[in-house]
Amino acid sequence: MSGAVVAVILLAALLHAGWNALVKAGKDAFLTSVLVASGAALISLAALPWLPAPEPASWPMLCATVVLHYFYYGLMSAAYRHGDMSLAYPLMRGSAPLLVAIASAPLLGEHLSTLQYAAVACISAGIFSMALAHGRREPAAAGASGPSSPASPATPVTAPRHGRAVAYALLNAGIIACYTLVDGVGARRSEAPVAYTMWLFVFTAAGLLAWTLLRRRIEFRAYAAAHWRVAALGGAGTLGAYALSLWAMTQAPVAAVAALRETAILFAAAIAVFFLREKISPRRYAAIALIASGAALMRYA
Repeated sequence: MSGAVVAVILLAALLHAGWNALVKAGKDAFLTSVLVASGAALISLAALPWLPAPEPASWPMLCATVVLHYFYYGLMSAAYRHGDMSLAYPLMRGSAPLLVAIASAPLLGEHLSTLQYAAVACISAGIFSMALAHGRREPAAAGASGPSSPASPATPVTAPRHGRAVAYALLNAGIIACYTLVDGVGARRSEAPVAYTMWLFVFTAAGLLAWTLLRRRIEFRAYAAAHWRVAALGGAGTLGAYALSLWAMTQAPVAAVAALRETAILFAAAIAVFFLREKISPRRYAAIALIASGAALMRYA
């Protein structure tokens, strides 16, 4: 994989970690997700008139991925509502590359080298190690349970405590793997991966907004007025992250891109330490080293 493609994927990973941090930091994970998707859609609507339309062969993939993204946003919000980001995020992002690597050969006809499979395994092992270290040792974040929960920062994390978060995260990993494979094909067929990405966000945001205005109209209006900056920042972040990822999938095997993209957990850890002032245990530093090693292997594979 070329250095330029690796750099693009790492930038996408940084942007992805950033907008996920915005969602988790929000008072309502689902409404924040809707704001982020809406911000991406507004940017897309402004840019689409100047871009070539995706080829007709990609539209079935586009329709399929829009439906998958509805489930993605719902499951992501549920996982963050029931557990900490440092538990849910690694499970969602760490499981998906393994599933993509397994499925890409029979479905896409892509075969990774031995070194690339080693890189996928290394990255996924590091991400799972971070999640397991969290589940065994670390306290639940005060914001993870919501304001009405009796849990406090001193409450130990137990398996029952975060069972739902783990379930939602693993279900979402399957969704992520599905839309990664679908979009890997769609971006290539489109011959216009940036426009493909923008149409994806336009249609996804339209559905999310329609459902939200139907079910939570008054609440959403007040939330949007108070948090409009999240729509701008998060929208730009998620749009940039996914557009860069889909472009990379036109230049390299989908499974390799999917694995390297999940180094976003490294950036999420840095955000937690330097901006959220969270502490990272020695076990987590070891997991970070595994992820970094996998990224280096993928660069030279």
